[in-house]
Amino acid sequence: MLTTGVGAALSEHPVPAEATGEVIAEVLDRVGHQPDLAVLTVTPHHRGALEDIVPAIAATLAPRALIGSTAVAVIGGNREVEQQPAIALWAARWDGDQTVVRIPPGAKPDDLDAGALFGTSPSESPTAAVSAHTAIVLADPFTFDGEAWLDTDITMIGGLASAANQPGGNILVANDELVTDGAVAIVLSGGTPPATLVSQGCRPVGQPVTVTAAEGNLLLSLAGQPALGHLREVIDKLSPDERRLAASGLHLGWVVNEQRTEFEPGDFLIRAVMGAVTDRDAVAVGAEVPVGAAIQFQVRDAESADQELHTLLSEAPDAKAALVFTCNGRGVRFFGSSDHDAAAVYDRFETSAIGGMFCAGEIGPVGHRNFLHGYTASILLL
Repeated sequence: MLTTGVGAALSEHPVPAEATGEVIAEVLDRVGHQPDLAVLTVTPHHRGALEDIVPAIAATLAPRALIGSTAVAVIGGNREVEQQPAIALWAARWDGDQTVVRIPPGAKPDDLDAGALFGTSPSESPTAAVSAHTAIVLADPFTFDGEAWLDTDITMIGGLASAANQPGGNILVANDELVTDGAVAIVLSGGTPPATLVSQGCRPVGQPVTVTAAEGNLLLSLAGQPALGHLREVIDKLSPDERRLAASGLHLGWVVNEQRTEFEPGDFLIRAVMGAVTDRDAVAVGAEVPVGAAIQFQVRDAESADQELHTLLSEAPDAKAALVFTCNGRGVRFFGSSDHDAAAVYDRFETSAIGGMFCAGEIGPVGHRNFLHGYTASILLL
């Protein structure tokens, strides 16, 4: 569990040295010297100054575990700073153990000692794998092999760097090391595991059905009926507003927790409906959904996303600090106003110790399995 000392600081000063000084001073005041955990996020405007920013944090704040990332927008307190320079620094004291892990591009769990910490490979020290329970992960979207690393026994929460749209354009921080590929993580062990939630911003339409035939990413039969025919029936019964939303992007909700019999927000893994294969009466989706899975079609809009996030937050345990990894497709252009996700967390827990960033993909658990998402808010609660 969290002991004492949590805090987050945000600076919008355009001069990197001034912004760095402001966030370090505020975190020192709120958390003190040598916090156990620290997460740094900076907008592209400060990318070139990270060679100075990171040593300054190490010299004055001296966190025991520091990771960081460049991002198109950053989160600090109840603010989301988009389209302008900003640095956000989050820090906390933690009564367990923490280990910073660097995952090079192309590395598999068996290639690294880190695999034992992540619970993905045999360990010479079994207690490490047993006690590790959570990893805060920041990754490069072009070189991180999520498929290899997300299939782990521990909870993973975090996001993909979003400051650049080409390989080599993002920078990740692992303690005093700056890298442009792979991933970095803080692996937590001991203590009480943090809580997590993943808000995917969709609402279901139609009724839940069982997949009765599938091939790869094609749904062939739903509840014994041709999948495309079932989808047409669902769309025919939609309201005009729901039809408009479906036309702009229809989604599939897959219940990955097979123990569930009634479905609520947070139970579905959301994947896009890619299109129809008319000669097979099939529906193509952005995942390989197995036969026997429960699915329900979904639509996404700002109102649904707002309601789902607030519902999940209301059901979450009380927290003193949070890390928010939200999609770069949310923010002002989706909700129509700034600070939506950060403000929702702030209002629920009445804490300013909130950090995070806008991501090019979010990492978080659904149904006790880790997935890479889009358009979500994936949140760690301490």
